[in-house]
Order: sequence, then structure tokens, then C-alpha cells
Amino acid sequence: MPTELSVGLTEPDRQQGIGVVAPFDFALDRELWRWVPEDVSLYLTRLPFFTTPVTVEMAVACGDRRAVRRATRDVLTPEPDVVIYACTSGSFVDGAAGEEVLRRTMEDAGAPAARTTSGALIAALRVLGVSRLAIATPYVEPVTRRLVAYLAEHGVSTVSSEGLGLLGNIWRVTYSQVVEIVRAADNPAAEALFISCTNVPTYDLIEPLEQALGKPVLTANQVTMWAALRAMGRDAVGGGRLLTSQDHLTPGAA
Repeated sequence: MPTELSVGLTEPDRQQGIGVVAPFDFALDRELWRWVPEDVSLYLTRLPFFTTPVTVEMAVACGDRRAVRRATRDVLTPEPDVVIYACTSGSFVDGAAGEEVLRRTMEDAGAPAARTTSGALIAALRVLGVSRLAIATPYVEPVTRRLVAYLAEHGVSTVSSEGLGLLGNIWRVTYSQVVEIVRAADNPAAEALFISCTNVPTYDLIEPLEQALGKPVLTANQVTMWAALRAMGRDAVGGGRLLTSQDHLTPGAA
């Protein structure tokens, strides 16, 4: 006999989820949650802590295969539909081959599907048909140069770039600072603009910046969550031309 409490109750559908492997200093968990539908959960884990400033060496350390494999396994228990490596510099620092190794490492660790922020960026640029890009970064110049080189490997030319030169505390960058660096980085020859680093807050800025610049604006957290949800056949929640593109739900090797 059903109890009075259970009468009329229906079992919820299986919760869909995204496993997120993030750097130890990632501080924008709430921004990631803003991109996902209410019936999708995020299972976040951090890579090991270390004291290196935000340099090429730190980016390389964030992409350490053993640490990424361990972190991937940490988020598999709740059975995510996809695991995303949510670090831009850590996924572009070793070029296209390094990004591929990261994805393969997560898949070998058991991820049902795997994506990285830098791989997601390339997929987004292809969806939008962009081959000339302006980039705004929080990084020091050597790190920004690695991003330029990574893009070039994929046939994307960087027509202009601007960096804040930060060695730490990137999550403290304000919206006004983001707007300032975007305006400095924009170039008439650029078909779109990319704001790098998953620790840079951008959620509320994308549509206003697109209106002001007259071109698509992509951001690290936007493409990260877009790619993860795309792998699940789902829509991201938010603004920007990427999310309204015709084939935004076509599964791909982001």
C-alpha cells in the first residue's frame, strides 16, 4: 500500500551531469553554474596546489597527465555524461598535440566523453567560421604567445592581442577591467574576439560587448560549458552569438 507521503509522487529523471577538472586556484564555480540548465549538475574537482605564479611553467604543471587522470577519476563516481578540463592555458600551452593528449588522458581514465577549454575554443571558431581573431588575456606575454601559437596550428591568425600581465589572483579581475582590455585588443580585421582564462569573469558582458563591437565575443567559460553541454546534446544557458548559431547542438570533437 502506498503511504500518504508517496501518493502522487513521480520519480525524477536521471540527473545529467558534467565533471569539471579545474586548476587549484579556480574561483568562478558560480559562473560555471550560470551556464547550465537547472536539471544538469556540475561535479567539480581541483588539480593539486602549487606555488608557481601564473607563467608558462604553471600552465605546464596544470596539464600534468597524472594529475589530470587522478582528477578525472575523482569526478566519475556520480556518473557524469562528459568531463571537461576547465583551464585555457593548461590546454593550449603544449600546442594542439598537448590538447589532444589531455583529452585522451581523460578518456583513458574513464570519461564517457572529454573536452578541454582550448579544444572548445577551436570548435566554437569553426562553428562561427572565424579564422581571424583578436584576443584579450590576463596573462604575461610568454603565456599569451603560447595561445597565439596554438591558434596558428589550427589555422587561426591572431590579428591583435592584449594582456594584463598578471602573475596571480586573476579571479579578482573586474568587469570594468575586462571591458578595458577588450577595447584595447579589438581590431577591425578581427572577425571575433576571445577573452581567455576560465578565472576571468565574463558571463554578463558577452552580449553588451558583442553589441558594442559588432562581432562575436567568445570567453573561456562560455566555450567550455557550451562544448560540455553540446557533447550531451543540450543547450547552454546564456547569451552570445555562439549559443544562437545554427549548429550549436551538433556533437563534435570540441
